[in-house]
Amino acid sequence: MHELSIAMNIVEVASEEAEKRGVTVAAVHLKLGMLSGVVKDALLSGYEMASCDTPLAGSKLVIEEAPVVVFCSKCDAEKTLASMQWFCCPECGTPTAEVRRGREIEVTALEVR
Repeated sequence: MHELSIAMNIVEVASEEAEKRGVTVAAVHLKLGMLSGVVKDALLSGYEMASCDTPLAGSKLVIEEAPVVVFCSKCDAEKTLASMQWFCCPECGTPTAEVRRGREIEVTALEVR
């Protein structure tokens, strides 16, 4: 379960930042792309385990799922995919493999007390 190692990394980074600023973390906000290869529920469970006995114990992991955004050469624009199984422009139907967003695993904010 690679989600546990990702959760441990998140806890480590957030703990370092909290210590540097002298704050207590109530929640870690994360943007998780639909193509990241990470299972949201497994990451939430892994975070709970990883944060145990750390300065982040009792904090929450708040996950915002980020959609897949591709570039359509025909429309000359970025488009949000309507379906993960259909990598085509949702407006003109042109197939595309140029993914612009949707792979990210990014800590976007720390909620502090």
